[in-house]
Amino acid sequence: MSPSPLPAAQNSTKVGIAMMAASTLLFSILWIFVKILSDRYSVYEIAFFRNFFALIPATWMLLRHHAPGEILQVHRVSGHVWRAVLGVSAILLGFLSYHLMPLADAVAISFMSPLLVTALSVPLLGERVGIFRWSAVLVGFAGVMIIIQPGKGLITPGVLVALGAALFGALAQITIRQLNRRDHPLAIVFYFTVFATLLTALPLPFVWQAPQGWDWALMIAMGLAGGAGQYFLTRAFNLAPAAVISPFNYTSLLWTTIAGVVFWNTIPQLHVFVGAAIVVTSGLVILYRESRKGIPPLPPTTR
Repeated sequence: MSPSPLPAAQNSTKVGIAMMAASTLLFSILWIFVKILSDRYSVYEIAFFRNFFALIPATWMLLRHHAPGEILQVHRVSGHVWRAVLGVSAILLGFLSYHLMPLADAVAISFMSPLLVTALSVPLLGERVGIFRWSAVLVGFAGVMIIIQPGKGLITPGVLVALGAALFGALAQITIRQLNRRDHPLAIVFYFTVFATLLTALPLPFVWQAPQGWDWALMIAMGLAGGAGQYFLTRAFNLAPAAVISPFNYTSLLWTTIAGVVFWNTIPQLHVFVGAAIVVTSGLVILYRESRKGIPPLPPTTR
């Protein structure tokens, strides 16, 4: 006797989890390619190709909707331009941090973005944060201190750049939360990709170096991986609760650690894993509390 089919909601959640896992893997591949290419090309040029080729899946996502014209009618285009400025700043700093330090270490520091979102939501969004979430934020920041170990002289340029990327990433996510009140998530993704492509094209005349040989393939694959990852991320948030799928985002530390061993023969030190575990736990606690309080989850964003 064949087993009875799963309820639709359960099937939907499982598909959402699978898409979130696929998204995280694709973004990890993107970061690996960025680190490989950053030895030969400017981060501005890499960011341009990342956004330019991501336009293909972003446009496909939009055209699959039954009313793409209605989606693109947003409340304020200027809000999307500002979101692109913040997002591009986060991408450039993030890409630079991948070049300056071990990839897994940079990714571990990036996990502090949700903590910064919670802290900054008080002055910027007027949200009320209780003692429980504030405690989680403080514990998470302690985890970041364990990762960077300021007392041991480990505040390197790469660490400072990674911290800056986390800050701009948090500001971008707060802007997305504001835009999401009136605009469709697909519009947020599409306009970001368009404006980010234009912004990263501005410095190209000063830094351009024509890709050679297989570097073209890496540049194209990098953009497609980012765009496809964005699609899976968007679908995951549509299919399953954020509290269920968001923890799978942290598997990126596993993929980047493996990549560090395979490509660069680097393994994160124990304090990085300990600090990352504390930061991840704090982020999950904040997510749990926000879901209990009915605070809307952050919509899918572009990395």
